[in-house]
Amino acid sequence: MFKHFISLEWKAFLRSASFGTNVAFKIIMGIFAVIIILEFSLLGFFGYNILQEFHLEPLSTVNKFLIYYLVMDLVIRYFLQKMPVMNIRPFLSLPIKRDTVVHFSLGKTVISFFNIIHAFFFIPFTIALFTHGFGFQAVLWLLGITALIYSNNFINILLNNKNSVFYPMLAIVVSLGLAQYYKIFDVTNYTQPFFQGMYSTYYLFLIPLLLAIVTYYFSFDYFKKNLNLDTGLAKKSDEAKTENLTWLNQFGTLGTFLKNDIKLLKRNKRSRTTVIMSFLFIFYGLLFYTKSIEAYNNPAMQVFAGIFVTGGFLFTFGQFIPSWDSSYYQLMMSQNIQYREYISSKWWLMVIGTAISTIIASFYWVFFGWEIYLLIVVGAIYNIGVNSHLVMLGGAFVKTPIDLTMANKAFGDKQAFNFKTVIMLIPKLLVPMGLYALGYYLFSPNIGYLFVALAGVIGFAFRNMVFTKIEKVYKTEKYETIAAYKQKN
Repeated sequence: MFKHFISLEWKAFLRSASFGTNVAFKIIMGIFAVIIILEFSLLGFFGYNILQEFHLEPLSTVNKFLIYYLVMDLVIRYFLQKMPVMNIRPFLSLPIKRDTVVHFSLGKTVISFFNIIHAFFFIPFTIALFTHGFGFQAVLWLLGITALIYSNNFINILLNNKNSVFYPMLAIVVSLGLAQYYKIFDVTNYTQPFFQGMYSTYYLFLIPLLLAIVTYYFSFDYFKKNLNLDTGLAKKSDEAKTENLTWLNQFGTLGTFLKNDIKLLKRNKRSRTTVIMSFLFIFYGLLFYTKSIEAYNNPAMQVFAGIFVTGGFLFTFGQFIPSWDSSYYQLMMSQNIQYREYISSKWWLMVIGTAISTIIASFYWVFFGWEIYLLIVVGAIYNIGVNSHLVMLGGAFVKTPIDLTMANKAFGDKQAFNFKTVIMLIPKLLVPMGLYALGYYLFSPNIGYLFVALAGVIGFAFRNMVFTKIEKVYKTEKYETIAAYKQKN
């Protein structure tokens, strides 16, 4: 039966309306994966010697920071790892055991890149331990680490589908992080002996193995219970609440589209995630402007932070235009709706989000001075004048439907953004970084500010011409987009 499921998955990939895009995307992702694998492998092989050069005991040092590694792995998984996706409903009327369907779907996550990548660091590091006189217990340590990685995998599945798991986990992680920062409680004093014990004893590695089995059981049990048309896979039906927002009526059709988007952001969990993410992006600049990381202390990276601080909402929400409207996109296209009005409403929403982020980020002026805040302001100008157009243009080609009506999202994708959106950030960031570096090194920092801001002003001045071009692209891609939104898998 598993062989049959794999065959169906392969056919779904080949017959998808976005097959060409999928192939190109997977090739690009394959290149990135090879680069990451090489970096992890080199770090694994030479990490032992590097730590010794800093007069640190390698295994003890890795075990000390392993708790942070696992927490970061879980955070990255939560935001980037896709949940197991299958077109489940047709199987429920066939003589196929539900256990088989659930086991196969969970099994897909076992071979996920997010699990395999860790082997390219820990296996070479374990080999390095062997070559430096560590005993066979290093294999037990490796088994324990592997089990913890897979425990993260199944915990993430529960986090993405059960708020009762997510919020307690979030509270625990934040509390421990704050306690560590303010030197109230150092969790590594307790976690390091445990991780070290997976090497020095013959039994502690069994605890992570047991944890992996337990988390798999709970994930399996949760999805099996929700694998019903009238519960976990049912359409969500809530009590309707009216919200007029009459003050937007003065803007005509543009106001109508803005009403829909504002209601979407307020009422839907996934879209609200973009608002939360955009708020968190504001504090991203602290990594750069506190000068705590030496690699970030250069002009290009400073403007990179400015773009990110003010562009959180633009990147997280804007990357899925028009996918937010995929459930009723066909209906919209059958109405007498001007694409210009539709595009303008999305643009104004991103402009408002960027402006609000810039105002909130004014605390950078208080703590770091006007030069730093000026970087953030010119980043906002560039986001409004250039990146907002690039985001909308990219939306015409990223034909990923978003189902906002699933109740518990059983086996569904509820990520706020994915790798496609991350890759599409590259051209939006390299140009302003290059402009600022050019002005900074050839003339002065003020000229660097001017170059970036001028690019944004020019983009804003020619927005009508740009909108016309974008409108043509959307019309050209209209029918392919509709076909892609009809895809159920």
